[in-house]
Formats: sequence, C-alpha cells, structure tokens
Amino acid sequence: MVTEILRLRAQLDQAGLDAGAESIYARLPADQRVSVSTIWRILKRHQQVDPQPQKRPRSSWHRFEAESPNQMWQSDFTHCRLADNTDLEVIPWLDDHSRYLLHISAHPRVTGATVVESFIAATDEYGLPAATLTDNGMVYTTRLAGLKAGWNTQPNGFEQLLADLSITQKNGAPGHPTTQGKIERFHQTLKRWLNAAATPENTEGLQQQLDTFQALYNHQRPHRALNRRTPATAYAARPKAGPRLKINNRSWRIRYDKVCTQGRITLRYAGKLRHLNIGRAHRGQRVLALVHDRETMVIDLATRVILAEHIIDPDKDYQPKKQ
Repeated sequence: MVTEILRLRAQLDQAGLDAGAESIYARLPADQRVSVSTIWRILKRHQQVDPQPQKRPRSSWHRFEAESPNQMWQSDFTHCRLADNTDLEVIPWLDDHSRYLLHISAHPRVTGATVVESFIAATDEYGLPAATLTDNGMVYTTRLAGLKAGWNTQPNGFEQLLADLSITQKNGAPGHPTTQGKIERFHQTLKRWLNAAATPENTEGLQQQLDTFQALYNHQRPHRALNRRTPATAYAARPKAGPRLKINNRSWRIRYDKVCTQGRITLRYAGKLRHLNIGRAHRGQRVLALVHDRETMVIDLATRVILAEHIIDPDKDYQPKKQ
C-alpha cells in the first residue's frame, strides 16, 4: 500500500497534477484505500510533503460560491510561451459553482472581440449564465476608463452583449485580485500542468494541449472544494441558472441562439429538444428566445423585431410559428 501511494505521488507530480493526499486518495483502488490523514503521514515519513508554513488555515477562508451551475461564470486571461519564446494569451471561462471549464482557447492577443467570441462559444454549448465576474481589464469593461480624468466612456462589445442578454456583469474591486480567486487558482493549476508537458511549437500545438487539459480537468481531476467530485459531476448535479427578464409581471427565461440553415432554433422543454420554426429568411441570425411556460418569443438581437412566437405543443417535436 505504501508503495502504491508513493508511486501515485510520483506519477501525479510528473504529470503536473495536484499530488496531495486527497488527490492520491481519490485514485487509490477501493480495496487499498486508507484515510487521507494516513496517506499524509506516509508522505511525510518519506519526505514527500512540501512544507507550507505560511499557508492560511481553511477555517479563516470566507469563500463565495454560486449556488447553481451557470449562476456566475468567471474569466481572466493568462500568458503562455511557445518553444521559440513567442508569448500567447489564453482565455478561459470557468463556472463558479462547479469549477467546470466551459471554454479555453489560445490567441496571439486577447482583445475585446476575443472576449465576445469566446463567451458566445461557451454560451452556444452551455446556455447563458445569470452573471459574469471578471477584473476591470479594458477587454472586459470600460467602466473605469477615464474615470480619473472625468470623462465618460461607452460600454465595450462585451458589456453591451451582457446588457442585451440581461446578464449581470460583476467586476472585482480594483487592487483586490482575490475577488477572482477561483480563476487565479485555475491559472496555477493550468500552468503546473503545462510546465510538465512538452513546450508547444505553435498556437495549434498549444490549443491541442489546452483541449487535452480541459477534458482532464473536467472529467478526471477530483476537486477538494467539490467534496472530491469532478467539475463535470458537480456541473451536471443541479438545475442550471440563467438570466431572466420581467415583462408584464411575468418572468421570462432568456436563451441566446443562432437560426440554423433550416430556419429553426432548438429549445429543451419537458426534457426533450423541440425545434422551433423561425423561417429560412433568418438563417444565420443571432436571436433571443424568451420562454415563459409554453410561450416563446424569438427576437432579432440587432433590430429588436419579434421574428416568431410559439405555443409549445408538448406532444410534438417540430413547433410551427403561432399564426
């Protein structure tokens, strides 16, 4: 048993993964499992414990955690270098409740357009969050730009998109990076894993590594803050939150979608995907779908024109427009 614990410690450390007692416990075969404290004592006896004299006790932490998946997403970009020392920037989107890595991509530079494109890519796959949390970088917000000079600024593309979708935008207090603590710790985990891997030659090579890391992080890496569950398990365990809009004293759920080549969008209702007809003339358009019980309104995001309304028939897959 001691041999297996030390082998796992070396294997995890070599792979750039967390190699602490809890991570080893999660990977021990069930018939060889001993307590976390026993694993820690074995590691200490074999001088495999890194001393951390300045580490804060967990009892002193005051951690905020969203109650539901998609209640809040965090983002902040970081830097990675290629074999020729070229600097690239990597942007992730992380679910606050589950730590699920929704999106991660590499770019020569992260711009305002990159933030919008990466956010839309995540929403296309996972739906809309109720809120976002980022720092005050100009790619995320212009609210502090020119504040000291006393001149007003217009919202950037990301801020405008969130406003259009009724998504609450939250930004950390200037000079307090711990507000985005989860995404900062995620960066540390990512860097440790990348440092243990071969240095990529180009952007495509780095993206392949990021894709591999995303699958590993979401599905194979148990998380201590999640009671040793993986982010994927935690993300799937509860109903998803999302933005809502009040119209005529009724709360409408908001979806962001793109009309497909057949002129339809999809919507999950009563556990099944429904195909809502919008019209082939609107192929490729970005739309807002407002949903209240069985009623839907589909609105062109750019013009605010209502393109279609539906009363969902729970017995049918295809949903024609309301006449």
